[in-house]
Amino acid sequence: MTGGHPRRGGRSAFLVAAGILASRVAGLVRERVFAHYLGNSPAAAAFKAALRIPNALQNLLGEGVLSASFIPVYAGLLGRQARLEADRVASAVFAVLTLAVAVLVALGLLLAPVLVDVVTPGFRGETRVLVIQLVRILFPGTGCLVLSAWCLGVLNSHRRFLLAYVAPVVWNLAIIAALVGWGGRAEPSRLVVQVAYGAVLGSALQCLVQAPVVRALLIEFRPRLTLADRQVRRVFRNLGPVVLGRGVVQVSAYVDLAYASLISERAVAALSYAQALYLLPVSLFGMAVSAAELPELARVGSPEAGGADELRARMRAGLERIAFFVVPSAAALAVLGDVVAGAVLQTGRFTAADTRYVWLLLAGAAVGLAAGTMARLYSSAFYARHDTRTPLWAAAIRVGTGAVLAYGAALWLPPRLGVSRDVGAAGLTLATGLTAWLELVLLRRRLGAAIGPVAVARALLARLWASAAVAAAVGVAVKLVLLRLLGAAAPIAAGAGPALWDQPAWPPILTALVVLVPYGLAFVTTARALGVPLARSLVAGAVRRLGPAAARRR
Repeated sequence: MTGGHPRRGGRSAFLVAAGILASRVAGLVRERVFAHYLGNSPAAAAFKAALRIPNALQNLLGEGVLSASFIPVYAGLLGRQARLEADRVASAVFAVLTLAVAVLVALGLLLAPVLVDVVTPGFRGETRVLVIQLVRILFPGTGCLVLSAWCLGVLNSHRRFLLAYVAPVVWNLAIIAALVGWGGRAEPSRLVVQVAYGAVLGSALQCLVQAPVVRALLIEFRPRLTLADRQVRRVFRNLGPVVLGRGVVQVSAYVDLAYASLISERAVAALSYAQALYLLPVSLFGMAVSAAELPELARVGSPEAGGADELRARMRAGLERIAFFVVPSAAALAVLGDVVAGAVLQTGRFTAADTRYVWLLLAGAAVGLAAGTMARLYSSAFYARHDTRTPLWAAAIRVGTGAVLAYGAALWLPPRLGVSRDVGAAGLTLATGLTAWLELVLLRRRLGAAIGPVAVARALLARLWASAAVAAAVGVAVKLVLLRLLGAAAPIAAGAGPALWDQPAWPPILTALVVLVPYGLAFVTTARALGVPLARSLVAGAVRRLGPAAARRR
């Protein structure tokens, strides 16, 4: 069976991106409300750390793992019109997954104090006690999110992309409701407990909103604990290396969290805020393209299909889409990260100083944003070929290298440079960015050896970065004009003239609108002038849509 037309991949990526955009916008609203009530307080750090610990369960058995091991097998069966066999595989995977989640949640509740001491060794006293309490509340909710990932696997395989990626909106809304409901009448340590219960409720709702559609798609749904079926065994055989790979990545996240806890509680909270912002383009563009392409790659790129030419074509198209959107995102976070962070987070207890601190972390992350995003699509290509070991090998090298770099940049270097310990948190994101390039090179070379060269043309990348540089210059110029006209709000250097790291004396959201809109227009205009195909098609599409509208107004 041949794969879908690349246009289908573009439409599927659009649907995934639309769903992710809705959930990420809800997530940004959640972060803003959270920052308003809790800022960079110790209670905020406790909640952020507690959320990451049971999140290991979701990372080990959740969306990325099931997408890599379950979707290639399930979508392959659907592609061969073996619907009943596909449904039996889905039912068996659901049963085994439910049992595994129940056992792991019980272990998480029992071992919460040990996990907290290992993952956040810098936390002591009341903060440590609060983290343990929150971890025990959050673990069952994370189990629900794993089952939600199984729903996503079924929906994606049937090309029902939108619902699966919109579903997390209800999780965010539950947390926002808890923050708004208790924020004005509970002290921070009590508030985060209520927010944790809201997160658990949201996790259950996220699973339940997908369940009716999933059930309608399955002709035969009879969960049974069995590994007798060959295809079921194939899913779990593929699962092992993917779980190890995700485990390696999770180790990296925990190393960063442990290092941040040794820096300060402020660093823990700021790292989480920064991740929410720099993972937005990764999710919108990298995850959207990778998730939409995986079922199609599985249909054309599996060893049985042998479609190396079509696999290369789909990969190149996907990589070009990713690069077009992620390159300007990286430049914006590096040069105008305070504008982005201020618009989303600066309210209530989250101050201008907190915004500048998060900008520092965003600048470090921007170094590897393009590499980390494109690496997701390369991993999907390996998963489609039922090769789960190569992404594991590349991730292990990246994580090992990153742990050493992060220690040096975050903990060893700052005191030797005579700078604040808090600056070390930027070393964590910088180390992650640098090692993302290492992983990308390893994956690209391995895939090229298997199916032939697959990469974005250097000339195209050069034009994209040149366009981003022009856009950055425009954005900085607009910001400096605002500073001259309005003055600086809370300038760092009293009596000095306005500087790039100062903020104009009006609401940060207005600054973002006035600065980032010209930034985006400058990027698209320059890219179109330099002959970037996607920029030309975007402008042409906009002209086609605006032309009839203008004619109707006349």
